[in-house]
Amino acid sequence: MGFRDEAAGYFHKAVKLNPDFSDAKENFYRVANWLVERWHFIMLNDTKRNTIYNAAIQKAVCLGSRSVLDIGAGTGILSMFAKKAGAHSVYACELSKTMYELACDVVAANKMEAGIKLLHMKSLDIEIPKHIPERVSLVVTETVDAGLFGEGIVESLIHAWEHLLLQPKTKGESCNCEKYGKVIPASAVIFGMAVECAEIRRQHRVGIKDIAGIHLPTNVKFQSPAYSSVDAEETVEPYTTEKMSRVPGGYLALTECFEIMTVDFNNLQELKSLATKKPDKIGIPVIKEGILDAIMVWFVLQLDDEHSLSTSPSEETCWEQAVYPVQDLTDYWIKPGDHVMMEVSCQDCYLRIQSISVLDLECQMDVARSFTQNKDLLSLGNEAELCSALANLQTSKPDAVEQTCVLESTEIALLNNIPYHEGFKMAMSKVLSSLTPEKLYQTMDTHCQNEMSSGTGQSNTVQNILEPFYVLDVSEGFSILPLIAGTLGHVKPYSSVEKDQHRIALDLISEANHFPKETLEFWLRHVEDESAMLQRPKSDKLWSIIILDVIEPSGLIQQEIMEKAAISRCLLQSGGKIFPQYVLMFGLLVESQTLLEENAVQGTERTLGLNIAPFINQFQVPIRVFLDLSSLPCIPLSKPVELLRLDLMTPYLNTSKREVKVHICKSGRVTAIPFWYHMYLDEEIRLDTSSEASHWKQAAVVLDNPIQVEMGEELVLSVQHHKSNVSITVKQ
Repeated sequence: MGFRDEAAGYFHKAVKLNPDFSDAKENFYRVANWLVERWHFIMLNDTKRNTIYNAAIQKAVCLGSRSVLDIGAGTGILSMFAKKAGAHSVYACELSKTMYELACDVVAANKMEAGIKLLHMKSLDIEIPKHIPERVSLVVTETVDAGLFGEGIVESLIHAWEHLLLQPKTKGESCNCEKYGKVIPASAVIFGMAVECAEIRRQHRVGIKDIAGIHLPTNVKFQSPAYSSVDAEETVEPYTTEKMSRVPGGYLALTECFEIMTVDFNNLQELKSLATKKPDKIGIPVIKEGILDAIMVWFVLQLDDEHSLSTSPSEETCWEQAVYPVQDLTDYWIKPGDHVMMEVSCQDCYLRIQSISVLDLECQMDVARSFTQNKDLLSLGNEAELCSALANLQTSKPDAVEQTCVLESTEIALLNNIPYHEGFKMAMSKVLSSLTPEKLYQTMDTHCQNEMSSGTGQSNTVQNILEPFYVLDVSEGFSILPLIAGTLGHVKPYSSVEKDQHRIALDLISEANHFPKETLEFWLRHVEDESAMLQRPKSDKLWSIIILDVIEPSGLIQQEIMEKAAISRCLLQSGGKIFPQYVLMFGLLVESQTLLEENAVQGTERTLGLNIAPFINQFQVPIRVFLDLSSLPCIPLSKPVELLRLDLMTPYLNTSKREVKVHICKSGRVTAIPFWYHMYLDEEIRLDTSSEASHWKQAAVVLDNPIQVEMGEELVLSVQHHKSNVSITVKQ
């Protein structure tokens, strides 16, 4: 309902009141990063970043900038640097209620509450003298994201220069800094590079034309949300973020690193012109042959004339890089001699890289490799457009309606996951074959032969011989499994997709595959209450197959999956099946400093002696999600072991608690237990959520206190399963 921070706050209170209440703990773990985003831990553990910010602030205060405003204070670390450096007045504003309360506790614990005034508000709402008595001589901020501008730094600094800061020093004036205003960081230079990266391609471009016998027509265009449209009604971040040094499979540089733009945070006119300036056209020569998958972006933050921080992928830093996936080219293969062309702007206060195309200089002309992002390509929005699209669908030839279908990157990776779709096709086919009596098969064969010899195609008589098999797909998001089911004989598949643009896309794909018009049904149109989605297809009918989503893309087990499975079992015809039928959870012991640092602030040394860790670590969670185990910096200390079996078809095989002995095969410090799943559609067909093709990520339990182990020892893990919550602890 949109009250995420409030919900998360109540879960946190519930856990404080009763630390053993597993439902509250599970909910708190899932929403903790809405309260305190995970990058706070990584940033506070980044000694280099803390040291350089501290040095720049110290220098500015020593030179006379004695009144300081910290915009977007977070834990208050920059405010405390200013106070320690000798600033007379320090003000700090923070919009998040949780972070504001956290900063109050941190500042008090470091005995600076008398010298730092904390405000729970946006900097844009600060008024003089209502909130602070006068204009300040220094603004410090780190409201920068991977794409530099995404946290609103331009807007907040324009406002600060107009209302909260003293006038900037003009060239040639004397050096009394107390009379003038300045900003840390002083400026930034943004850099880019065109790269080939199979992992980014897999998550942002559907790279196959046929999926388990279903042909994807050219009139359905799939795009990821990072498609850079300024015309879209809602502002979508035009990039995704990746730690490129850890992206599975790595990346290949296709161009040299190039400068995109510079910005002076101490120049009000320049900041104002940023948002209104027309896009700059940039052309970059290609140095290596390869597939153009993305423009990778990072920046150098110049805090002052001697202190700087780089977010380059080659630096050991807390920052990720901004990634602009390349979409809508007819040919992605580029070679030396080509130029990658793009338009760069800062519209909506986001760094936008648009109209990416390729200029083939050998031909001395644009090879027209790019389609412009015109309005009719954008996803159909309002009801009138939808109705006209549906009307076209009823009356026109295929390809007449063009539909842009925006999918999450996990949904695109799922469409690219061939073993997943082939596995489901085979498993569904086996179930339907086992349900079809032999005689009827023979009758159908005879009918089909007669009809084919007379050239009229499949006969209605065959369709009328027996009731169709009902197949229900209640997996989350966009799924073509119902269409695959529709190819397997006399089947009535139901899809539970919710978005209109997804339904139109599925209808167009059905039409392109010459399915009879009424083959696919959208189940939510038949269900009055979405919470009662699991019910019979018709009053006296039962389902042959129900497809459930057991694992979230994040690597966790879906909430309430066992309850859904229990209802599903009651809705199956005799011999019908739930997919998957059972799931095995695997894990191994690893030593990973990275996971420790991403999960909790490690002591006071990294925060330069300031006491922050105990306060922010209240919001650490034992489970880290969205991991790529293949590229996670870690040392395996054991072989994989089976931790848990979840059986959806035969629940009596499930146990709520078990102990697992793990043999140590390498000495070291156990810091975490990464885990993943083998999903069994039946005894032979298995999907592995840790495989290269998997659209699922992995997760890990991170230990509060690492355990030293020696090769040859055994460690006992206690695995508890309650509803859909799984907890793994080390038994000492």
